[in-house]
Amino acid sequence: MDSGLLLSFLAVDLLLVCVPGADWAYVIAGALGGRSVPRAVAGLVSGYALHTVLATAGLAVLVAGSPRLLTALTVAGAGYLLWLGWGVLRRPAVPGAQEAPSAGGRPFLRGATISGLNPKGLLLYLSVLPQFLTLRGAHLPVAAQTAALGLLHMACCAAVYLAVGALARALLAARPAAARAVTRTSGAAMLGIGALLLAERLATL
Repeated sequence: MDSGLLLSFLAVDLLLVCVPGADWAYVIAGALGGRSVPRAVAGLVSGYALHTVLATAGLAVLVAGSPRLLTALTVAGAGYLLWLGWGVLRRPAVPGAQEAPSAGGRPFLRGATISGLNPKGLLLYLSVLPQFLTLRGAHLPVAAQTAALGLLHMACCAAVYLAVGALARALLAARPAAARAVTRTSGAAMLGIGALLLAERLATL
């Protein structure tokens, strides 16, 4: 692939990943609640791995072209965000708290569910990524290019979200009141994003 296209995609993708959203809210709430940030981030990245596989196989276009399937995906993702956001608001994080041993796998599974069911992530692969594919001349197959750009997006997500989690824990660990306020804001963000996803989908019906 052309190095210029890769750098352009990297710049655009980093800009998109750095915009706070559901992923940020989940990482911050988890970091302040004593959950494993690497596991949470690994879960989020695995959800985008699913989108990468779908896009590489050409299935993403089929999903986006099926109103019923896209609606079901949106409702499921929005409902899960609403449930998580309400839980965060009910039980705001306490800095320094340790998660229960039985909940060790939950950060990964929750992260994978959030990003895997996020239709915005799927649409990113359909609207942004294709603009950086080389369709003429000597180049890799489109599927290989799609996979490479998908992997680059996953790497950007991992780097940014790990930094967000580390900063949230470092800056707010000794400030319980501020940590609770930030956690409540994260929970409210999840509720707001979930409600927005539902509203956008209902408006298209």
